[in-house]
Amino acid sequence: MTLTIVSVMSQKQSKDSDFGQRLMAIRKAHGMSQVQLAKGAKTTQRAISYYETGLGFPPAPLVARLANALNISADELLGISPQPRQASQFEKLNSNPDSRRLWKRFQQMASLPEKDQRAVVRLINSLSMAKRG
Repeated sequence: MTLTIVSVMSQKQSKDSDFGQRLMAIRKAHGMSQVQLAKGAKTTQRAISYYETGLGFPPAPLVARLANALNISADELLGISPQPRQASQFEKLNSNPDSRRLWKRFQQMASLPEKDQRAVVRLINSLSMAKRG
């Protein structure tokens, strides 16, 4: 019979060690010692070692100071990749010259008398209905 002891902290350590490994790799890539990084982030070398070995995770204000000392974004330090931003409806409309021209014409409608505005709206409605049917 073999007895195996499994560390309860192994799960926590693996999550934090990803951060620790990333912190160490970035620090070394910038040619900094733990002491230099600690000084730049206003913390101690012992704290840097603690985070790099994956024994814990720094509080948010310290993450910001570490990123600042390393001259990188906090997202990069945390391993967060930026999500591609979706263009808004306005940006999509504005990117098409025909749509821009149409939009400008539509805005000019605001200067028409109310009676004429209603007539234009009825015309647009009838044209869009004819296109569907």
